[in-house]
This record gives sequence, C-alpha cells and structure tokens, in this order.
Amino acid sequence: MSSTLQEKLSVYPLLEALKKRRSRRFGLGMKMDKGPLAYSSCHAPFPLTEDEEAILVFAACGITGHALADLPFAQGQGGTIMAGLLGRTVASGDAIQTVALIVTNDEATYVIKRPQDFTQAEIPELIRSAEKGEWVELYRRGRVKIKNSRTAPPLAPMFNINVNQWSLYAPGTTYFLPINELTFMYINGLLEIFNETTGAFVLDERANFRPAGIRRFARSNGGHLLDDPKSGRIVTVQRLELMVSEVVTIEQGMMLQNLGLMAQALGLGGFPNFAEHDFGWFQAAGFRLDEMVASRYLGANRIVSTLMKLLGRDVPVPYPIGLERDGTALLKPFCPPYYSSMEAAVRVVVDTKCGPMGVFRARSDGNAWRNPLDISRQIPDISEAATEATIAYCSYIYDRYGRFPAYMPPFRTVTGFQACHLDTDFYDRYYRPEALSETERGHMAKWHGDK
Repeated sequence: MSSTLQEKLSVYPLLEALKKRRSRRFGLGMKMDKGPLAYSSCHAPFPLTEDEEAILVFAACGITGHALADLPFAQGQGGTIMAGLLGRTVASGDAIQTVALIVTNDEATYVIKRPQDFTQAEIPELIRSAEKGEWVELYRRGRVKIKNSRTAPPLAPMFNINVNQWSLYAPGTTYFLPINELTFMYINGLLEIFNETTGAFVLDERANFRPAGIRRFARSNGGHLLDDPKSGRIVTVQRLELMVSEVVTIEQGMMLQNLGLMAQALGLGGFPNFAEHDFGWFQAAGFRLDEMVASRYLGANRIVSTLMKLLGRDVPVPYPIGLERDGTALLKPFCPPYYSSMEAAVRVVVDTKCGPMGVFRARSDGNAWRNPLDISRQIPDISEAATEATIAYCSYIYDRYGRFPAYMPPFRTVTGFQACHLDTDFYDRYYRPEALSETERGHMAKWHGDK
C-alpha cells in the first residue's frame, strides 16, 4: 500500500464511517438466482489483496499497546481481576484477549495470534509496527496457516440460515471468524466471585439445586461463601456460564463493528452473518474434536438418558477441544486434555496473574505504569481460599458433566464477517445512488488502478 493511500485511510472521518456503514453483500462474480433482485455479475471474482486483508485484520484484533489498568489494587478492591496488560483494537474483559480470529479465502486459512501467543520480547516491536502502520508486516507475523484452501462449514441449515446461502463463501471473498475461548475468562471470574470480598455461592440447577462442589466453603459450614439466599449472592451454574459467554461474545461484536467500519473506510463490501454452531466451523477448520452422547452432552438425568437410549435418540455429539498443528497447540482451553486436571488448569491461571513471571510480578516494561515494580509490590496475591473454592467448583463441573464449561463447548462461534469487492453495477440497477458512497465507487481506481 502506498504512503498516499495510507494517509487517505488514516484521515477517513470516523463519523463518516459511522454514517455510511452498511451491510453490502453483492460482490464481483456473484449471482442471485431468484427474487426481485435477481442478478448475475458480468465480472469475474476479484479477491481481496494482502494489503486489504491486513488492514481488516488489524481493525479486528490488532495489538495497539498496553492496557492502562487504572484500577484500585488494594485488598478486596477488585483490581486483580485483570489477567493481562496488553490492548487490542477491541476492548476485552480483564484484558484477557481470549477471542481468536480465523481468516479464510480462496487460497488459505489462517488463525491470527492473540497477544498471549507472542513472546514478551516480540511485543514492543509489534506495537511500534502498529504505530507506523505496517499492516502487512503485522499480518504476516501474526498469522499461522492451518489449511491450504478455504475453510467453510456446510451451507445447509442449521449450519447457516437460508438468507445467506447465495453469497456466503463465494469465490473472491474473505471470511473473518471470531472464536470465543471461554475457559480462561470463566476461571478468572470464579477467582473473583469466590474471594472473601464477594463470597458468591453457586447451585447446580440440574442436580436439584445442590451446591456445585463448594458445600464445604459455605458460610453455614464455617466457610467464606455466602450461601444464605437473603445475601443476594447465590447464582446457578447456567446463569454463571451465560454471563461468561455474554461477556466474551461482546468482544466478537466489537470485532465485527470494527470490520464493518474499516470496510467502509476502504470502500469494500462486507456484512456480519450467522455462524453459530457447536461444531460446524471447528470441524471444517480441523480442530481437535471430542464427542459424547447427546444425553450426557445435554446433562440429562438418568430417566431421560435411558429413554433417549431406548428410542435411539442418544446420538454422539462432536464438540471442539483445541486447535493443533504440527504438534503445537495453537488454541487450547484451560481444562483437560490440555491440563491433567481442573486443579492444574486453575493453578496455571493463578500463576499467569501472580506467579513469578505473571502479569503483576514479571520484571519487565510490559505495562503502562511509570514505576511498575513499586506498583506490583503492592498488588496482593489471589487468596488461597478463593483458589481452593475455584478448584472445587471447576473439578465438580468437569467430573459431573465430562467437560468444562457444562452447558457449551470451551470454544464457540456466533457471528462472522465476509468482505468482498462490490459489483457497483448491481447497486446501480436496483438502488438509489446514495446506496453507495464515493468511497465504494472509487475503490477499484484508488486501490487497484482500475476505473
């Protein structure tokens, strides 16, 4: 990308992008067979260039610098819920940055490294490259090829919805898929709600609302967790896992918003679309899968499980447990089989925060504070009581339900984003002129020298 184009991109008004952003789906080479907008492009598909993909990837998840962590870190004030000190172009709960991004086009499929997937020594150079606008360099350094072709699940329901079948994964398009990893956020949140200050108590609604492995920590048994319903601090497993899922899914939404705004600034087409399926995308991308029968996967009781088996409905359900290539785990959850037990996984999360090389203890410049050593000395460790209660709860969930979390796989997709070069002829035929801005109409000339 020339410096002139980079300058034009960097000064594109945010307010203009907000006003002009639309879902625009019809790209060069596409065809809509039926309906009042039936149309067949007279142009060949035109794939996104590496420049264009690199800028979109940076918008979705580029590393931009250090999180400020401007929080109270005194005992019981909650600051230690932070689990990372690096920032991306989208916000992340506790700076965990657990949402990964897959990029797939006609030629290849890549997973983009998250901040925690780089060494500490690499981070300063990545931040400098972002400041200089070296998008392609960042894209090349951050992507790991996982397939030599396009990745896509089937188009049929329930992998997709009917309205998107005509356009999804069309030649020339690039697809961006955020993937939630839920377990780190889950464990990190538990360490906060199970501490002596919050003292929350969790009941398992699928086990007649008995304590979820934490009975011995209840205040009524001499522990520190508030099990009195009047305390307002009792939640169920399902409610707890829904909160975790929602917090992480919001990050996907921010990624898609950034992709939409950047596509507008570039003059590309693009639209968010349905991508929720327990295993469809993961199976297509070559994730490591496990499976369990439907009754166990759904947490059914013994009577329902027996009926399902007798009726021949207790079929195996696959679900993702990790992404590996060449013996290396590129994406892994904090649970077995990547850890020997849930206790081991919880200890690693604690160590990531407060261990000798943890984010609050490492002697480095990997944060935004002027005097990091003075600050880190005053940040308290995570209490052993909170750690032990978290271990007990996580072990209960895994032992009872055979996986962690209990209600969903450790990885989850919700919505993706497809980008393309627009066929302006289609819009000129069916739409009023304002459907496309000058940015879309001028994209090919500005970026590809083609009028």
